[in-house]
Parts: sequence; structure tokens; C-alpha cells
Amino acid sequence: MSEQVTAIMPRVLFIAPFPPPVHGSAVVSRQIRESELFNGTFKCDYVNLSTSRKMSEIGIKRPVKVVRFISSFFEVLRCLVKNRYDLCYLAITCHGAGFLKDAPFVLLCKLFRKKVVIHQHNKGMAGDVDKFPYRRLLPMVYRKSKVILLSWRLYPDIEKIVKREDVMICPNGVKPTAPVGFDRAQEGIPHLLFLSNLLEEKGVLVLLDALEVLKAAGYRFVCDFVGSETSEISEKRFIDEVKDRGLQGIAIYQGKKYGEEKNEIFRKSDVFVFPTFYFNESFPLVSLEAMDYSLPIVTTDVGGIPDMVIDGYNGLLVRQQDVESLTIALEKLLNDPPMRREMGVKGHDLFISKYTDACFERTFVECLEECIAN
Repeated sequence: MSEQVTAIMPRVLFIAPFPPPVHGSAVVSRQIRESELFNGTFKCDYVNLSTSRKMSEIGIKRPVKVVRFISSFFEVLRCLVKNRYDLCYLAITCHGAGFLKDAPFVLLCKLFRKKVVIHQHNKGMAGDVDKFPYRRLLPMVYRKSKVILLSWRLYPDIEKIVKREDVMICPNGVKPTAPVGFDRAQEGIPHLLFLSNLLEEKGVLVLLDALEVLKAAGYRFVCDFVGSETSEISEKRFIDEVKDRGLQGIAIYQGKKYGEEKNEIFRKSDVFVFPTFYFNESFPLVSLEAMDYSLPIVTTDVGGIPDMVIDGYNGLLVRQQDVESLTIALEKLLNDPPMRREMGVKGHDLFISKYTDACFERTFVECLEECIAN
């Protein structure tokens, strides 16, 4: 009986980046690959699209990355020759050099006349549509392809290339890890939390500048910075930036945290701060994790963030690269513990209703079933 069920399951070729390194698209791809619902609905073959194996390799040309690209391309070719697929799923970069690297995989699937769905975890296409070679290559890649977006807020980025009727919406979701009924104490020195890779565009230096202002105004707090070092900001540079602002013992780099260590730092925090102005920011998973732990969020109006962080409801939205705006928002929450708690509770309720892994997986499976049926 199980063999008969397997035989009639739609077959999907899943081409996507997987960790390491740890970033949004790769984490979601791993989540899908490990999903019981997904694997119980489709029979899948997986090919790793990533040519980087750690954060420091991203954006850097290395001969080994060329070898990985060639290996992945021929693995896709082998799968297409060997198997008959009902759908080819690809999580690609939609702009710049990353798009040029990923486009051949889509075109190869189309060469074999396969249905294609592109899961868009990033943005930036709008800036390329009129440039060579993108103005020719983008329509070739996206023509007759279905596209999964994380939010309708991201559609303007692709509207010149992709018709609205070819778009489906599937917000990201993460697995709840906060204890049921978790409620943090509102006593003691407030702990702020920044959790992301150490990149200037994620707002690291903007946040340090705001912390300097808050310290000068007499506020007492601790801000933990958690995430991977990058070629932009190493641990040494971070420590130097902290010293320059007189924030020793206040702004603390905790390194990378995974699993229970990351959960523990969420548990002891009072406010999650993510002042990103990263042009490629779409739907950061870390904000969902903060909502799971009932943290009020201070962040920016970038990509799909306003879908999950509603200004004045479960957090505060601030202007990008604006130290004053960020400082004012943090002052509000530092001055008002009941507001912090109320926003955190509302954020957790919103997370449970819309942004868990189960919510995501159900919607994702529905999207793929629609792609196969039409």
C-alpha cells in the first residue's frame, strides 16, 4: 500500500541553498526539507544551490565556489535526465551577481519543459530590469514561472517582470520554542537584544550610536549583540567601536548562539532591536523568533517587516539609519515596562495565529499543489 501511495505522489526537484551559512533562505529550505507535511505530500530530490559554506565566503570569489557551482549544475542535469518531475522548485537570488549565478538552473529546468516555481526570499530586481544583461535574462527566467513571495509588500520589486496572477503569498514561519505561558519578569536592568550577522546594513553601528545617546541621558541597560562576525565587522572591530563610544560593559558581543543557547538569550531579554536598512531585507525570521518569546520589537519599515511588526501594536517602527528615531523608540520602551509587556503579548498572539512553522508549511504545500495543478 505504501509503495502505491509513493508512486502517485507528485515529484518535485528542490533546488535551493541549505546551511551553512545560516541565513533566511537557507534556514527556510532546511525547514522545508525536514517537514513531515511536505515530505508526506511530495516525493523530492534536493540539490544545494549555495556555493558558500560560511558567512565569510559570501560575496567573495574563490575557485572552490566555481567547483561547487559546476557540481550543482550537473547534479540538476542528472536529476532531470533520470527522473520525471511534476515541478521544479527554485529558491534563487533575484538580482545582481547572485541572479546571474542562479539563472542557469532555472533555464535548465525550462529546457526540459518542466513547470517552475521560484520562491523569492530577497529583493532588488527593480534596480536591474533596465540594465544589461538583466533586461533580457530576467524575462527569460520568469516567463511562465510561478513566483512565491513572502508579502505583497514585495511585489512592486518584481511587477515589471512578473504578472500579479502568477504570484502567490506564503509568509515565513518558525517553530515555537518559547515555553507555554512564558512571561518574563519586568524587574532589574532592561536587556536589549540585537541578533543578526554583524553587518553595517543590519544596523549594528546605528544601534551603537543610539546606545551612546541613551547612556549619556542616564539610562541603565545592557545590550547583547548575537551573531556571526563578517568581513565588514569582526569581533575586534566591534570591540573597538564599543570602546570609541564608551559602552564597555553595556554593549556586549556574545558571539554566535544556536539552539538552547539562543533560546536562553531570548528568555532573558526585554526588547528586540533590529534597525536594519539592508536593501535585500524581505521577511527576517529573527523577528518571528522574538515574537515567539513575547518581545516587543524596534525595527525599520523594510521589505515585509510591517506585516509582522505593526507600529504601536507589537513594536515600534523607526526610520532607516536614523539614530534619533531609534533612540526615541528605545526610550519609550525603557521608560514603560507595562508597554513592553503588552506589546510582547500581542506579538506572541500574532505569531501563534500567523507565523508558526505549521502555518508556513500548510500554505507552502498549498502553493506547490496549485503550481502542479495549473
